[in-house]
Amino acid sequence: MGGAEFFHMPGQAPRLEMPARCRYPRNMRIAILTFDGYNELDSFVILGLLNRLNHLGWRAEITSPSSQVTSMNGVTVVAQQPLEFANEADAVIFGSGIYTRAIAEDMGKRGAVLDRLQLDPLRQLIGAQCSGSLLLARLGLLADAPACTDLTTKPWLVQAGVRVLDEPFHARGPIATAGGCLASQYLAAWLMWSRAGEEAARQALFYAAPVGEKEAYVDRLMDRVRPFITAV
Repeated sequence: MGGAEFFHMPGQAPRLEMPARCRYPRNMRIAILTFDGYNELDSFVILGLLNRLNHLGWRAEITSPSSQVTSMNGVTVVAQQPLEFANEADAVIFGSGIYTRAIAEDMGKRGAVLDRLQLDPLRQLIGAQCSGSLLLARLGLLADAPACTDLTTKPWLVQAGVRVLDEPFHARGPIATAGGCLASQYLAAWLMWSRAGEEAARQALFYAAPVGEKEAYVDRLMDRVRPFITAV
């Protein structure tokens, strides 16, 4: 993999305001991008948390480039949506996996997976978990923003010219990144708060939080993402 020139890194960030929407829209469609070699925690934890808002019409779905994908530990799942669903979804979450770097390097080649994506941060919320941040960089979506990622991916992002934070979560406008498998809960909290409000996000997280620690656990999650919640 080459140096920073390998990635399309615009000199300045585009306008990174939250996509214009009515306040707290219903029927959110969310693509959880899941590729071969995926990390189960990165795809399934956030899938389960976001679908706690199904009573508001939310639906998060495993979205893949093929009809089924197999995880790094051999778990095969059937895709609920084709990859192109991400282009029309209201929000997109990039999961991570053991082949993420290869997916990034293949962009521009015949049949490349990333070439099938046409994402729009003016309309969509877009997040990435761990090595998924590498795909955001490859697509030019990070621009000059810093990012969070896992320890393995960090040197690849640095090589690509991205400033990597020693933090579990960061967002700038509609683009968010999280580092560490269990940091997907921060992505979920950010997305739910941004599009369903603080109370709905708290209720969904409260249900999933450990018994005996629920209030403190949810407060800690919300305190982490609070600085990144901007007007819808």
